Amino acid sequence: MPAYILSVDQGTTSSRAIIFDNRSNIVAVAQQEFTQYFPADGWVEHDPEEIWSSTLAVMQEVLSSAGLQATDISAIGITNQRETTIVWDRQTGKPVHNAIVWQDRRTAAFCEELKAQNLEPLFTEKTGLLLDPYFSGTKVRWILDHVEGVREQAERGELAFGTVDAFLLWRLTGGESHKTDATNASRTLMFNIHTQAWDEELLKHLDVPESMLPEVLDCAADFGTTRSELLGAPVPVCGIAGDQQAALVGQCCFSDGMTKSTYGTGCFVITNTGSEAISSANKLLTTVGYRLSGKVTYGLEGSIFVAGAAVQWLRDGLRLISAAGETEAIARSQPDTGGVYLVPAFTGLGAPYWDAGARGAILGLTRDTGLEQIVTATLQSVSFQTRDLLKAMSSDGIEPTIIRVDGGMVENNWVAQNLADIVQIPVSRPRVTETTALGAAYLAGLQAGIFGSLEEIAGQWQEDKSFQSEMSIEQSDALYKGWLEAVSRVRSH
Repeated sequence: MPAYILSVDQGTTSSRAIIFDNRSNIVAVAQQEFTQYFPADGWVEHDPEEIWSSTLAVMQEVLSSAGLQATDISAIGITNQRETTIVWDRQTGKPVHNAIVWQDRRTAAFCEELKAQNLEPLFTEKTGLLLDPYFSGTKVRWILDHVEGVREQAERGELAFGTVDAFLLWRLTGGESHKTDATNASRTLMFNIHTQAWDEELLKHLDVPESMLPEVLDCAADFGTTRSELLGAPVPVCGIAGDQQAALVGQCCFSDGMTKSTYGTGCFVITNTGSEAISSANKLLTTVGYRLSGKVTYGLEGSIFVAGAAVQWLRDGLRLISAAGETEAIARSQPDTGGVYLVPAFTGLGAPYWDAGARGAILGLTRDTGLEQIVTATLQSVSFQTRDLLKAMSSDGIEPTIIRVDGGMVENNWVAQNLADIVQIPVSRPRVTETTALGAAYLAGLQAGIFGSLEEIAGQWQEDKSFQSEMSIEQSDALYKGWLEAVSRVRSH
């Protein structure tokens, strides 16, 4: 008999629900985009109520389109845009401010203040992270300091903080569960990845009361049960992981040195480093890859803030295309970009630069430049940024021999081939590219007893297509040299 798992993938631009069976097959998918708010330069917000309503709507819709009842679902897994920060009232469940999104840069000045006090080494040693506006801790502090009356409420224990997973869990369980998992906790700047606990010293520096924080569980755990009126019957939530760690699990990167790269709104490369938390000399992040049965597997991560979001910008901002799917044919029609580079630093640059003040640019324009070159350069920017990350990993002593890729962008064969050409490493795309949602389903299935072990799960991974470099190293190096020059032109310092 097939067993069904409902996976919630609450992303940066849309909420999705996917039902998988116990053989990793997709049974049904529902998706809903939601509003992006940009209240000031470098600020990005979401309405938590819209995150909730869109999530609930797709959960209900996917059951209906699969022809299943809630009673047919063995477990729910949740994966989410990481670092996005929500603070809400414990009594009413109402958010006190919009969600501050991971891409948001408003806390850059506060991060600089902490660095000026020479606190970055302390934060990095304990959390594996850098002092950057990307992470949740400084966002919580901003809400406490800028929303009237909120700090006093927090001091009285009346408020709860959570990343999106914790907020959804709270709503799904009717306020019964204020919990998160170790991967989401590891992205807050408040969680010690070595002791696996919230860190009092860091909380003091950030001025965040510990009473606001959720309980931290393994990625596969009993997180709570949904209220029966939401889906028609109570369903246990058995798995939670931040989207990039969920993709690591979905790609079955369970051995040291295995690497996955996800191309969604941003791009994130994670290499499994096993039981060792490797600290990077090249501004990569040390993070919790996953935690199962109390045992932590660490990862080394490079984060790129803008990948698919640049294609969305071509569509919605510049209106050069009407759908992302058009970009493959456009890129194929071009021998090259004619020396055009697009650096998508719309919200600063992530690893290995960590330059919050950098801004995007298109360089190398001539009278011959047209829509085709700009679109192709946009796609190519993702390959160059990935090479930046792999170069940093290599300097830290990690040499991936193959990359397992996933996310919407690499369904585009031109992008996957260009990636192999630029990074000069074979690129492997799985049969199921919804690996983020699949990873959450695997974690929930482990807890629910549908899967007996990681080995059993690894046996389900199947390759769709492999891409080998078709470009000479010399040509690849020359193109990359041009990219580094383009990046140097947009840096803020």
